[in-house]
Amino acid sequence: MSSSESDRASTASEKRAKRLLAPGDGLRQWWDGLSRTQKWIFGVLLFGAVALLPLYTPPFLDTPGISFGGTMAQFAMVAIIAIGLNVVVGQAGLLDLGYVGFYAVGAYTVALLTSPDSPWNQVGAGKFLSTPWAWLSCVPLAMAITALAGLILGIPTLRLRGDYLAIVTLGFGEIIRLMADNLSDITNGPRGLNEVAFPRVGESEKLPEGVFSSANSTGEANYGTWWFWLGLFLIVCLLMLVGNLERSRVGRAWIAIREDEDAAEVMGVNTFRFKLWAFVIGAAIGGLSGALYAGQVQYVAPPTFNIINSMLFLCAVVLGGQGNKLGVIFGAFIIVYLPNRLLGVEFLGINLGDLKYLFFGLALVVLMIFRPEGLFPARQQLLTYGKAARDLLRATPAEKEPAA
Repeated sequence: MSSSESDRASTASEKRAKRLLAPGDGLRQWWDGLSRTQKWIFGVLLFGAVALLPLYTPPFLDTPGISFGGTMAQFAMVAIIAIGLNVVVGQAGLLDLGYVGFYAVGAYTVALLTSPDSPWNQVGAGKFLSTPWAWLSCVPLAMAITALAGLILGIPTLRLRGDYLAIVTLGFGEIIRLMADNLSDITNGPRGLNEVAFPRVGESEKLPEGVFSSANSTGEANYGTWWFWLGLFLIVCLLMLVGNLERSRVGRAWIAIREDEDAAEVMGVNTFRFKLWAFVIGAAIGGLSGALYAGQVQYVAPPTFNIINSMLFLCAVVLGGQGNKLGVIFGAFIIVYLPNRLLGVEFLGINLGDLKYLFFGLALVVLMIFRPEGLFPARQQLLTYGKAARDLLRATPAEKEPAA
């Protein structure tokens, strides 16, 4: 075959490939073509625009049945959960069906230390937590205790694989919920724990408890908006942390384990240690989201941490694209926004907001048929100079020859 014929064949194959690309692929290819500086600029602009959404909400995006700021605050919490679960499921390939258990541990850590209904309350005179800083002091404690719970669970169970690991983690999530439901002397049982601490910032005569209190329920910058801004800041911090891990030796080990654990072990990767790393890091991030939930709602009860919510968290990761940290954030937005958008919307006498599980089930079925890797599938860059290597391979022979 002549060079012109081969060029025409390659051009035709590239056109066919472009026609087969989904919108997520095109967006990802555009993003991969940007330099690091351009990515930072676009990232700052994007997150700045997202932060302004509660103040300047487009009519087509508004949620008429509920405060849009509250919806975005809920989205921030679920996005943090999705980032942590993506480390476990998307990066390391560990099927965790009980991730809601870590979410519960983080929430109950804050509630047990700050709620007046708790026998372990440590807020006030003579206690080691001062009222203005109680919630902030409990956040690192919640992450540490949740990471410890992940370590205790991971050491005996991470030698299991596949369905066996999924069943064990599922049991862990249910055990945490049942313990919270039955330890009435500590957790107040099904009644839950009220008046959980929250950040005391921006106190004034109008808002004596600050902008994060539920009393700040009017206006555009209500308490839901402030919680969303705090969650968005934490999301940015987590994205930088997880991004650095992905590009490190730890991230490459996770990818190798996910693709073929036996092959990774033969090549010298300590699979158990790196799986335990993923489990502990994911657990700590789940605890952070639980602490955020406890402070925002100021009430923690067992029904919140049921198996259905654990499935929804996993659904966000699958919808967005396992292994893609920005994709799972988009999946979290779908999980939170769709039910709130349909809240109060009736069709043939049926409240569409009550059919969220039906919509998510149909979406997963369609996605598994036409797009099994998710809306924004991950594209791993295993080579340190992967882009330069691809450009060199695509160069013409004349371009490859060094100048005389």
